[in-house]
Amino acid sequence: MALDTSAEQPAPVRQVATAIAGWVDRLGAIWVEGQIAQLSRRPGLATVFLTLRDSLADISVSVTAPRALIDSLNPPLVEGASVVVHAKPSFYATRGTLSLQARDIRMVGLGELLARIERRRQVLAAEGLFDRELKRRLPFLPGRVGLVTAPSSAAERDVLDNARRRWPAVEFTVAAATMQGTRAAGEVMEALGRLDRDPEVDVIVIARGGGSVEDLLPFSDEGLVRAVAAARTPVVSAIGHEQDQPLLDLVADVRASTPTDAAKLVVPDVAAEAYAVASARERLRSLVLASLGREQAGLDALRSRPALADPRTLVDRHVVDLVALRERARRSLGHQLARAADDLGHHRARARALSPLATLERGYAVLQDADGHVVTSVAGLDAGAAVSVRVADGRVHADVTSTTEEPT
Repeated sequence: MALDTSAEQPAPVRQVATAIAGWVDRLGAIWVEGQIAQLSRRPGLATVFLTLRDSLADISVSVTAPRALIDSLNPPLVEGASVVVHAKPSFYATRGTLSLQARDIRMVGLGELLARIERRRQVLAAEGLFDRELKRRLPFLPGRVGLVTAPSSAAERDVLDNARRRWPAVEFTVAAATMQGTRAAGEVMEALGRLDRDPEVDVIVIARGGGSVEDLLPFSDEGLVRAVAAARTPVVSAIGHEQDQPLLDLVADVRASTPTDAAKLVVPDVAAEAYAVASARERLRSLVLASLGREQAGLDALRSRPALADPRTLVDRHVVDLVALRERARRSLGHQLARAADDLGHHRARARALSPLATLERGYAVLQDADGHVVTSVAGLDAGAAVSVRVADGRVHADVTSTTEEPT
């Protein structure tokens, strides 16, 4: 029933909210079709919160579902899936919000397609095909770029034109392939293998413009994903637009948001590189000049010191010291020689005083017999015996004529 209200007798907010809640409650359980815009599983809660969006109008509604119901779905429920929900609408008067309490969820149409892709993604991820450790770095400047795309397509023009604008000398090998439909995955795999076997190709770009999920389905093909994972040449995926993400984006070594972005990733910008080289050269020149300036300042400081300004001052100072030392050595040696001469004179005088020659010089003589024995007594001499007399300056040879004893 409609509320009986007027400007003089308005209905309170609580009455309006309660009335809406009653009307919604009388609606009962209904089947609702929409697309999962958001899926939130909160730890510790037995309830999963979803946002169901109308696929045509910009309208969404909150949905609560038991975790057991969500976990029982096979394939698992993912964001973007189209579903049909059997739910009981509820209006929370205190917050003024409408929500659906899900009792059953069934995936249909595009939702089933997305669910299959998600199940395939989980299987390939479990095998490690998407691991970051397997990603290879792109060469800084490839000698030749391989391009897999539809012939005469906008994606081909975007890649070629932007790459040549950035690096005019870049060379391409284009392998044409159908990029949509049932034959697309096979042709892309064949073109990829052909480029991967070419030793001149350093990087491969797989490019296609945007499209619907169905249009991009070949780039989530399991065979193509495994072929890219097995390729020896680094692969760049440039499929669709930023919001599109087929499985090829996950297995490729580098993901480009668009074909234009792929051209920016595979070749450097010649203007930017020239500027970087010029800047680096200028920095090196500045560093070298600064280093030379510091060394020149050090040399100037050393040359300004007195010792280096006139090196002879060092020699002159040592010459004075050398002369003084030489004089000291000369005086010391003279003193030592004088003392030694005095000592030698004293020893010589003492030796002369003790020498028998000194006694002989005073008039004494030494008498020796014919055998050279010193005669100290007349008892040993007979008349006629030959004797010699040692005097200070020689010997006197004589014969004994007679001897006379004298009392001592």
